[in-house]
Amino acid sequence: MLKKEVQDNIVIARLTDGKTNAVTMDTLRQLKEIVAEVNEDDRLKGIVLTGEGRFFSSGFSLPMFLGFETSEEVISFFGEEEEILLDFFTCKKPVVCAMNGHSAAMGLILAMASDYRIVKNHPKIKIGMSEIKIGLGLSIAQSGVMRFGLDSDKKYRDVMYFGEMVDVTKALNMEIVDEVVEQENLIPRAKQIISLWIDTPNRPFIQIKHALKADRVGQIKKALKEENWQETLAKTLLSKDVKATLEFVQATMEPKK
Repeated sequence: MLKKEVQDNIVIARLTDGKTNAVTMDTLRQLKEIVAEVNEDDRLKGIVLTGEGRFFSSGFSLPMFLGFETSEEVISFFGEEEEILLDFFTCKKPVVCAMNGHSAAMGLILAMASDYRIVKNHPKIKIGMSEIKIGLGLSIAQSGVMRFGLDSDKKYRDVMYFGEMVDVTKALNMEIVDEVVEQENLIPRAKQIISLWIDTPNRPFIQIKHALKADRVGQIKKALKEENWQETLAKTLLSKDVKATLEFVQATMEPKK
């Protein structure tokens, strides 16, 4: 789920779902509404996406994934998810991800879909994409967003192929994040970046961002239309091996009795 508040005409969207801020379809739909509001309301300057507690987001909800029983359910979910992710990626105004804690899987994809990434300075925070270790790939839009955010095939290779969860210093060195700041500066710095970019005569940021992302958005939309991604995705998520791995991961994350 998302908690929304407005500070200094900037929307602060805060992921709040259990201890790991897992992303559900309800979360995505709330995000879609926030993007639409920011796009349409001239008073709003942009979005800061952050989380609560020790996690920014662990990614998609594991119970949700484990609940998929048919290909139709998987295809329906990802058809809507891909559209919402593209909406977020193409929000007209600045989007800054303020990672307050651990960031993985869809959490990191949302960070990469943002225009700027800031993470709290803490030695225990881990950031990465471990999908390859549990038998999962990425969807069309997810892959396109990650490749754009990482800005090179080599960075994409290193993040995706190794599946390593790295600390904030290594994340900065790998250019996964743009800044590491102290906790008290996380939201203020995110808001500062948004104001710096949008508070200019005629708001040229909007046109510049559109031009920057137009080619990648076109590639993603073309692939969604022409490639047979639905069947592959459904087969993967419904496979016994992947479900068993997800069940194991879920069990390790549940509080001990």
